[in-house]
Amino acid sequence: MRSKRPDWDTYFMMVAAVASTRSTCLRRQVGAVIARDMQIISTGYNGAPKGLPHCGEVGCLRELLGIPSGERHEICRGSHAEINAIVQAASVGAPTSGATIYCTHEPCSFCTKAIINAGIRRVVFVRSYPDPLAVELRTQAALSVERLPDAVLDAMAPCLE
Repeated sequence: MRSKRPDWDTYFMMVAAVASTRSTCLRRQVGAVIARDMQIISTGYNGAPKGLPHCGEVGCLRELLGIPSGERHEICRGSHAEINAIVQAASVGAPTSGATIYCTHEPCSFCTKAIINAGIRRVVFVRSYPDPLAVELRTQAALSVERLPDAVLDAMAPCLE
C-alpha cells in the first residue's frame, strides 16, 4: 500500500534534503532546490568550489578561528547551497525569474542578495539561521517567505544518515 503523497512544498524540500547529503561542510549540511512551474530547475549543496580541496581534507577555517554561526560568512572556503543552485541554473541557461527556492536552512544575507538578483520570488526553508540582515533584505524585496515545520526534515532523518 502506498503512503500519503507529499504536497509540492514537502516534495521539493525532501529533494533539497537529499541534495544536502552531498555537502562537504563540517559544520552544517545544507541543500537547495530551485523550482518553477512545479519543475526542478536546479539543485545545490554547500561545499568547496569545483576542483578545490574540501573542508574534510584541509580543515574548517571558521572552526579554527572560533567564528560563531551567522557571522563572517566570507571566512569560509565553501559556497552555500543556494548560490550553487543559482549558479547551476545559470550554467545550463535555466531562467530563475519567478521561481521558488527550497532550502533546508534559512538563507544568509549573501545568499539572499543572490536570490533577489536571480529574480526568485519565493523562499521556503525549514531550519532557521541567525542573520537579521537577510530577514530585512527579504522584507524590503517583498519576497514571499515560508518556514515549513521541522517535522518535514525530521521525518527524513533516518533516510539521510
